[in-house]
Amino acid sequence: MKTVKILLFFIITTVILTGCPPKPEPDKEIKFVAPTHFPAVIYTQDVTKEGFALGKRLFYDPILSVDSTISCGSCHQQKGAFAHIDHDLSHGVFNRLGKRNAPSIQNLAWQPSFFWDGGVLQLDLQPFGPIENPLEMDLPLDQAIERLKRSNDYNKLFKDAYGITSSAQINTGLMGKALGEFMKMLVSSNSKYDKFLRNEEALTAEETEGLDIFKQKCESCHKGTLFTDFSFRNNGLALTQDSGRAHITLNPVDLYKFRIPTLRNIEKTGPYMHDGRFVTLNAVLDHYQSGVQNTPNLDPMLNQSGTLGIALTEPEKTKIITFLKTLTDTDFLTDTRFTEE
Repeated sequence: MKTVKILLFFIITTVILTGCPPKPEPDKEIKFVAPTHFPAVIYTQDVTKEGFALGKRLFYDPILSVDSTISCGSCHQQKGAFAHIDHDLSHGVFNRLGKRNAPSIQNLAWQPSFFWDGGVLQLDLQPFGPIENPLEMDLPLDQAIERLKRSNDYNKLFKDAYGITSSAQINTGLMGKALGEFMKMLVSSNSKYDKFLRNEEALTAEETEGLDIFKQKCESCHKGTLFTDFSFRNNGLALTQDSGRAHITLNPVDLYKFRIPTLRNIEKTGPYMHDGRFVTLNAVLDHYQSGVQNTPNLDPMLNQSGTLGIALTEPEKTKIITFLKTLTDTDFLTDTRFTEE
């Protein structure tokens, strides 16, 4: 009660002195801002407060799964940069196991294609795959829309966001647009490394050494401030039945190729690779040091004159990991705008 009285006193005093109520906390503002040190954004459409609110509600609502038990947020957890942490493969309804690891959702406004195989080319269409996938949410889109139409809450949210005048106007296009607005806002750009780039904070000697080694050994794929070139490559994993990019293109040259993931918040997004086979970053670097297999379509960068993998010493691996930890963006991982309510 004492705390409430103090808060009311602060609000009343602010209104008296300034003639207006206190401004909302900055972290509550809904506005897409492209970081100045990032490349040009692909998705330029505006994000509105109402569209974001609707998208967030949909993202965390199990109504979009066939048995109403899991949501998009079940496999994309904020504390793990919206990845399915601690699970090698995605977990769907009725304890069904997916075929791939659920990747992190961050900085999607710069991403030209989605999923490990690049099977979707539009951000607004990306959510439909998991919703309909029998191993994930297993709900046909027409049934999902009917559920939303029957909800008074969603009728109001869609009206506020997109001006609909009746539930009949709720459709997959608007649902995808709202989810796209929420996901577009998931921008991670305030790690220690970002602060270093903005001349706000210095790296330690070991972090600097790790950065230098990273540039020599890893930057050919994990380029720029987004730490990916968005290409599809075969990185020499022992083969499974997953054909990778070829599943989409039907082109043999794409067999066993998967999208290069971002390394932002990599400390928090394990397990790693498209099938979550590596639990730690040490295991990932061990693979590149001595575990690369000479499989069909192996990326040429990993087969230099018959020598497989990347030459790495134990101290170098330690320093690379030390640098990679500077890509952890605690502000993003705890931003209450993105947290389930």
